[in-house]
Amino acid sequence: MRTSINHIRGKKAKGEPLAMLTCYDYSTARILDDAGIEILLVGDSLGTVMLGYESTIPVTMEEMIHHTKAVVRGTKKAMIVADMPFMTYQVNEEEALYNAARFIQEAGAGAVKIEGGEHIAPVIKRITGAGIPVMAHLGLTPQYIHALGGYRIQGKNVESAVKMYRDALAVEQAGAFALVLETVPTLVATHITNNLKIPTIGIGAGDGCDGQVQVVHDILGSFTDFKPKHARRYANLAESITQAVTAYRDDVASHDFPGDEESFVMDSDVYEEFKRAVS
Repeated sequence: MRTSINHIRGKKAKGEPLAMLTCYDYSTARILDDAGIEILLVGDSLGTVMLGYESTIPVTMEEMIHHTKAVVRGTKKAMIVADMPFMTYQVNEEEALYNAARFIQEAGAGAVKIEGGEHIAPVIKRITGAGIPVMAHLGLTPQYIHALGGYRIQGKNVESAVKMYRDALAVEQAGAFALVLETVPTLVATHITNNLKIPTIGIGAGDGCDGQVQVVHDILGSFTDFKPKHARRYANLAESITQAVTAYRDDVASHDFPGDEESFVMDSDVYEEFKRAVS
């Protein structure tokens, strides 16, 4: 039984924090699902983390569907939320609904995530009205990075904080079942959280949110291009992988690998017969 939106709402009511992580592939999905992570986000951050793009902007629907399918196949319990890529929901409501439906019907996701506030609320209402759960996203919204002028903290002054608060109320009213708040001052994020009925999930928004989300490669230390301030490294996989593959390389060079344990045997009589057959 997969995590449902009712379960997620219930955790806010009980004051139980939600743990959410990004995930982009089958094998990682199996590990995270078995570890009890309730929500897995197939984020368009796969553009920078997995595909080497400079931003999330170039990520396509086909790339997102491809990765979402893999994550769905690797899980049994987690809710899978798929990020809707740049310009797949901004053109008009009908195109947004069509693309959201592809994530549910083709990829097997349980919900979609959409960036934006009041101006996107009608799109959220249209999609949720068709029975597709929507997770909203405010604060630092990477798809709007050019308009925001870079990766900066959002809601630092009164005007922007008030706008974010109104945006939060708008997406809740439109039918979003949860809201991601990214790179927002703790006091603002906590105030929004306390005034919404739906759960908030923070990333760089302090501990006043109802849950937390991180890019799994950041907390595992396998993405080393940079370390966000909001991420805590629970492992250093880059170092571990480097040590492992270096040892493998050296063992191959010294003929230490493969050894008897990694090799297959043939009966000596069969081998002699084989030699006679090919001589």
